[in-house]
Amino acid sequence: MAQDNGVHVDDGATSESNATQSNETQSNATESNIGKPNETKPNAANTQTGKAQAAEPNAAASTGSAAASASAASSASATTDASLAGRTKRPKSSGNRGNRGGANGGGKSSKAWLFSLIAVIAVVAIVIGITLAFGDGKSSKSSNGSNGGNAGASNTAAATADTVTIGLKLAPTNLDIRTTAGSALDQILIGNVYEGLVARDENNKVVPAIAQRWDESQDGLTYTFHLNENMAFSNGDKLTAEDVTWSINQLIKNQYHDAESLAAVKAVTGDDDANTVTITLKEPNSNLLWALTGRAGLVFDKDAKYDAKTEAIGSGPYTVAKFVANDSITLKANANYWGEHKAKTATVVVRYLADDNAAVNALKSGDVQALAPITENLAEPFVSDPDHYVVKAGDDTDKYVLAFNNAAGKATADKRVRQAIRYAIDHKELIASRGGADKALGGPIPSLDPGYEDLTGLYPHDEAKAKSLMAEAGYSESKPLTLTLTYANIYGTELGDQLRSQLKPIGIDLKVNVVEFSTWLEDVYTNKQYDISLVDHNESHDFYQWADPTYYYGYDSKDVQQLYQQAIAATSDEQRDRLLAQAARRVSEDAAADWLFNYRVTTVWAKGLKGLPVNLNQTLLPLYDVTYEK
Repeated sequence: MAQDNGVHVDDGATSESNATQSNETQSNATESNIGKPNETKPNAANTQTGKAQAAEPNAAASTGSAAASASAASSASATTDASLAGRTKRPKSSGNRGNRGGANGGGKSSKAWLFSLIAVIAVVAIVIGITLAFGDGKSSKSSNGSNGGNAGASNTAAATADTVTIGLKLAPTNLDIRTTAGSALDQILIGNVYEGLVARDENNKVVPAIAQRWDESQDGLTYTFHLNENMAFSNGDKLTAEDVTWSINQLIKNQYHDAESLAAVKAVTGDDDANTVTITLKEPNSNLLWALTGRAGLVFDKDAKYDAKTEAIGSGPYTVAKFVANDSITLKANANYWGEHKAKTATVVVRYLADDNAAVNALKSGDVQALAPITENLAEPFVSDPDHYVVKAGDDTDKYVLAFNNAAGKATADKRVRQAIRYAIDHKELIASRGGADKALGGPIPSLDPGYEDLTGLYPHDEAKAKSLMAEAGYSESKPLTLTLTYANIYGTELGDQLRSQLKPIGIDLKVNVVEFSTWLEDVYTNKQYDISLVDHNESHDFYQWADPTYYYGYDSKDVQQLYQQAIAATSDEQRDRLLAQAARRVSEDAAADWLFNYRVTTVWAKGLKGLPVNLNQTLLPLYDVTYEK
């Protein structure tokens, strides 16, 4: 089963081994030369005259960065069509003919001029006749009733950009996805550059990838994966069953990142002739397929030689053309891509903007065409401008957990106190204060994970019931229980202040201790020295935390542990989901924690951008469908 490799943090920034490094991107946040869309080639209508050709660079450049960049692009050399740029600089040939006529004398010149005039008139008459004869047909083919073949109308048609720039938040420090922790690498590399044996869709469901289909034995111990035909890596090397088996076996042998999720694997074998890979387990593991959608299932070229920290050779629709640590990644369409997810945009530039204000300014100026994530409050100007922007919140697996220390000897070991806290919290108020995009969550499993059940009805906001429970435990507003809420400063102070205010009327004097993330890791996560804590657990399929009594929650339920083990050993999804739902309900009934909300990622993009995922886009961000019409 998958293990937690670090506790995750807010603002879409999941755990990095060097969490503080996200601030390093700020110094480059306003760099205007990074991530400008390439100028597009002129459309066919614009190639008719030199005037139209010369105007094209301005039109293309204006969709990229700030206005200053657009004015600098006014020269013909800004176009991506080299032959067009050359033609705009050529002298007009009519001038040469005029000079030759003058040198040969007036009589011959006049006759030649007369014959030329007659010929021109004849050509014009023919063109007019053709236009009248076929004009209706052409008009019917023009888009949305525009003016038929009118050149001016063609110039106003939307042009599809060959470069799109996306603004993200947490930057990877290197590209070595095998050994470097943190979800920033998963987000940009999985599904774009590297592919797995299987993949997951935006609803967190397992779907085919390098394997087109798979069979599972009745006992749940053998999985046979049937691979696609004619696959290749970006360097042109053929992708075979041998590469798949080598990649997974190397992960297990060297204990690369997420190797623990394959702890139940007994053997991985391949058959190049049959084009299959077989994974045999020591014991059933209903999480195997999902684990293979992440790092554990990635397939690498066993023969390729490259620096994995700065380069990447995969089989996905994109290649890494340029990587600037803590700043940007430039993706180029993979010319050797074999599958159905061919890149729709030739170049995608990802800029990492840790500073929220810099990110907003980049979108407003056109330096980026999308931001993921953006806080609800900062999104307001874009929400108010629907003619130019689209703002949408997507589902994710982030759970803002208000953890209670369940260990013996702690005041929160008293179930009545934990229940009282849950009844006292007004979740609707908390969500509204953050902009309203987040969802209420009444238990440890979010809506995109197996075993989800809406448990928000177990502890509705009820201050009277909370006071009654506290009175049973021996506390009141005049005789309060003093508790300390310890959490990392990355979450700000507002949540702490709100919780202090909501718990005071029921007889809890809440002291709020906001600390550095490193301090939180040591005091709370490692040493378990706390009363109440707060953190965003963003991992999917992480219910195992509640079945581990050594985890920092200190929650020890034999029933939950048994249900979880049965769920993992299940040989059908239905059985697994049913058992997980039972376990999650038990955890919530025990008030082992409170789940303040399911954080939903808000994404904003310029109108004209299409194909950008909104669900789970802080975990995986496939970009092959992204296009932008300027």
